[in-house]
Amino acid sequence: MSLSLAFHGAAECVTGSCALVETDGARFLVDCGLFQGSKSLKALNHDPFPFDVSSIDAVFLTHAHIDHSGLLPKLIRAGYRGPIYATRATRDLCQVMLADAAEIQEGDVAHLNRRNQRRGIDEVEPIYTVADVEPTLRCFQTVKFGEMIEPLPGVQTRWWPAGHLLGAASIEVVVTEGGAPVRLLFSGDLGSGRQPLLPTPDGPVGVDHVILESTYGDRVRQDLTPEARREVLADEMRQARSAGGPLLMPTFAVGRAQELILDLLAVMRDEPELATEIFLDSPLAIEATDVFLRRGWNAEAEENPYLELRHAPRLHYLMRPQESDGLERLRDWHIILAGSGMCDAGRIRRHLKRLLWRRETTVLITGFQAAGTLGRVLLEGRRSVRIQGDDVRVNARIREIDAYSAHADADGLVAWLKARQPVGGKVFLVHGEPDARTGLAARLVAAGVDHKAILSPLLDEAFVLTATDALTSEAPQRLMPGVAARPDWRNGRAELLGDINEALQVAPDDAAREALIARLRSALGLSPHLDVAAALAQAFVSEGEGRHQQGGSHETGADRRPPEAQ
Repeated sequence: MSLSLAFHGAAECVTGSCALVETDGARFLVDCGLFQGSKSLKALNHDPFPFDVSSIDAVFLTHAHIDHSGLLPKLIRAGYRGPIYATRATRDLCQVMLADAAEIQEGDVAHLNRRNQRRGIDEVEPIYTVADVEPTLRCFQTVKFGEMIEPLPGVQTRWWPAGHLLGAASIEVVVTEGGAPVRLLFSGDLGSGRQPLLPTPDGPVGVDHVILESTYGDRVRQDLTPEARREVLADEMRQARSAGGPLLMPTFAVGRAQELILDLLAVMRDEPELATEIFLDSPLAIEATDVFLRRGWNAEAEENPYLELRHAPRLHYLMRPQESDGLERLRDWHIILAGSGMCDAGRIRRHLKRLLWRRETTVLITGFQAAGTLGRVLLEGRRSVRIQGDDVRVNARIREIDAYSAHADADGLVAWLKARQPVGGKVFLVHGEPDARTGLAARLVAAGVDHKAILSPLLDEAFVLTATDALTSEAPQRLMPGVAARPDWRNGRAELLGDINEALQVAPDDAAREALIARLRSALGLSPHLDVAAALAQAFVSEGEGRHQQGGSHETGADRRPPEAQ
């Protein structure tokens, strides 16, 4: 039996989850997610899939988060019409999440095309549109937790609770075609096991290979009770109220938003002086809340903890853009939750654009921020950022709470894997940046896992599997190693331009500013009257010709990026 596994996403980064498994008679994907982060990484969303879509027989989906499901409509647009297997809650959440992602694609492209028209650049198209969502949803087939099914000849699958999100699962895959069975286990994203609203992560014992997420593989979070976590949130609310302005919370719309609102309401009950209006400015979060109200029954707690969100007097749902615009008139103490959680899309950008320069504003980050995202840039302390083409001064207080992550920390990941022992083959560390994967590998070795059994695949790297081993095979890579895990040159450009603008602003007089500009021109080798754009373009052409004469260069997704990624 021939069996191979290729990682076409979530390798060296935490987004774009997509694994391709091939047997003699079947080819299937586990997840098909959107890339987020630097523009070099996001450019991959526009490239053709690195596999033949017509040859894919099925898709197995771990959960609905967009970095795991967000390219499914693109897959449909490319001609796929096979089944997409997922839990019922995952299917329901995808119904609202994929429609929202498509609307964001269309809106962002419309905004970009207006800018491109002014700059004389050709118009671009979205990755997919709202029209692609309905055909995607028709492909879903729902599965039950714990039930073994045979979706393809010689392939059996079973979904296990992952505790990360409503409906989230780890997926067990047993390939029995033409020989001894090989058992794979895809962890998906694992919950901490300490979330009162979600089940404890579970899984089978004694598999051959484990594909393990490593988002927080290099850190251990404080083990807080729900009451202690609410006290941490309450302290941030007190400080934000004292600052005299709004508390702006960039929020992941599915799961995180609902959990945060429940805790905000609880704090306000306990401390009435903190009570204020809460604005959920995210159509996706609002529609997802309806799914939580219908599907949020927790068997362990024997209740649906989200029911309080149905009628909360201080909670306001803002669906229409006009309602969002109305928040500009508000001053003093109030709370706004808006997506996206990494500040790279959705309505949060407009709020950041209008509020970051105000010293009375507090921005509270509550989730993981991938390299190259606006959220990561804010946490790193940049004093000026670029949002939708405009430079914005950062005077707001930037705060972070690490107690709300839906991911297991390093100890949780090690404990989950130990509970799956014995693992006869390899442990593939995915869905983590390099430091996280290195940290988790060290912890696994300390816990008794053979270091030779731990692999950290590169983007698009493929392996030939047996029950006990995995041999890497040649495969073209869309990005050079390391590119996916760090900010790209566009992030550097934005930082440089921000630093230049700041230096010009603080210069003592116009003479000093002119001297600075002269030094910059000199450093770039530009004469005072030279056409800068033309000179730089010629420099890049010359550099490219030099590389070509030396035998060419490694082509990357960034080199082939569409105009909208520039």
